[in-house]
Amino acid sequence: MQDFTLTANIVDVVQGTINPGTIHILDGIIRSIEPYHGSCDRTILPGLIDAHVHIESSMTLPAAFGAAAAVHGTLAVVCDPHEIANVMGIAGVEYMIANAKQSPVEFHFGAPSCVPASPFETSGAILDSDAVARLLKKKEIGYLSEMMNFPGVLSGDPEVMAKIAAAKELGLPIDGHAPGLRGDDLRKYIGAGISTDHETLTLEEGKEKISLGMKVIIRSGSAADSLSELLPLLNEHPEMCMFCTDDQHPDSLQKGHLDRIVRQAISSGYSVMDVLRAATLNPALHYGLGVGLLQIGDPADFIEIDSLDSFQVLRTFARGNIIAEKGKYLLPVVFPEPINHFNTNPIATDDIVVRSTSERIRVIEAIDRQVFTGSGMASVEPGTTIEPDPSRDLLKLVVLNRYRHAAPAVAFVRKFGLKRGAIASSIAHDSHNIIAVGADDGSICRAINAIVDSRGGIAVATESILDILPLPVAGLMSTMTVAETAEGYQRLTAHAKALGSKLDAPFMTLSFMALTVIPDLKLSDRGLFDGKSFSFCGLEA
Repeated sequence: MQDFTLTANIVDVVQGTINPGTIHILDGIIRSIEPYHGSCDRTILPGLIDAHVHIESSMTLPAAFGAAAAVHGTLAVVCDPHEIANVMGIAGVEYMIANAKQSPVEFHFGAPSCVPASPFETSGAILDSDAVARLLKKKEIGYLSEMMNFPGVLSGDPEVMAKIAAAKELGLPIDGHAPGLRGDDLRKYIGAGISTDHETLTLEEGKEKISLGMKVIIRSGSAADSLSELLPLLNEHPEMCMFCTDDQHPDSLQKGHLDRIVRQAISSGYSVMDVLRAATLNPALHYGLGVGLLQIGDPADFIEIDSLDSFQVLRTFARGNIIAEKGKYLLPVVFPEPINHFNTNPIATDDIVVRSTSERIRVIEAIDRQVFTGSGMASVEPGTTIEPDPSRDLLKLVVLNRYRHAAPAVAFVRKFGLKRGAIASSIAHDSHNIIAVGADDGSICRAINAIVDSRGGIAVATESILDILPLPVAGLMSTMTVAETAEGYQRLTAHAKALGSKLDAPFMTLSFMALTVIPDLKLSDRGLFDGKSFSFCGLEA
């Protein structure tokens, strides 16, 4: 039985106070908190909580993710296993839950609401309303994950509404996904019972959502970052704000997690207590988490930092045990046997040839560190083969169905900046078919075929180079630590940048080029898609 005391400046996010005190911990529970009349050189506060994250985007399994996040003071994550569910269905969700139980970090799983995310792409599984209802009844499932199909909510689609009704019946929160939704449509969406949104793009949009009772989860991740834009919401509506990373790649996770967000918010001059509540109390209450909040009777889950100004995490405690100290995780990390769903053949350059019949084609415009895209045009010569043209920043984009044999879909994209070669990935939100972008057809095929051979991964190819980071778990995750995965990811990213890409995270940006539920223009395995009209459109204008 563990019995010890700790004297420190105690941050009480429930009462909104910071005072010196002595906590008495017995058998992993806080038994008493006594005032201390003196100065303290350490500060303790509840563990940080990521209010919305896809573990799969770290390219590592939950136990490995938890090990890295705990070093940065995170003790709970509200996670949507949407990515692996699109590949493996319920079996994938159960796989994540089983591995998460090997970590002291609390993983609060949701039931994925949109598998597939839209009917305009091919996924590896379908979770209908009956499947979602079964998931919601599992003791490990605590909410309905982000409802991306907002057109389905607005139109009253029976399947969509049945999923929402199943969560309501159990009294569980329902997460939203509503980028740019305003006015009457927003009122209807919130009125359906959806209580959060992490896709808010502007401050005014955030204010409107809060005014209608929706909580805004302010995102700062590898793919998208609205922290600076939305932090002013803390001044007017601190109780309605939470923080999340949503998608964070392994190299970024190594450097920081919620601690990075908290540091930036505090250094920007926002109220320390408002910031800390957004990172602890608010998500704990909204989602009904079991993580401790430094109250008498709570589990002894807390972090020790050097000061509130610099916010460097020194030690992380879970149930009274030190699980991370001075940047190192102290427990073993468990890696299970991989599961996967991969059934496609290699492709040849003839499979991705495109001939023009008009003078203009539609072009996807990638945007650095954003999940949405622009839509542009490019001039071509009718009756000719349309080739990638790096001199015009015009590259070829290819999506190959990985679940069955099918012809690849082809389009063109700007802003990736590759001067030669190609990059490819089996991470392509949300159905995770194989996606590639390149400056020549041969390199594109070599990169894609390397992923087919490995049954998942990220790859870089030129005439003389072929490198891959294998991702054997559902084509999404490795069976390595975050540090080991980050090393491979950084190597591949360096290759991509050496080929000319100026993007901060080229593989992350590539992974969202197939996400049809986010405007403007995307490419699914079934063709070019207009995310504003929610319909397919031809390559030629």
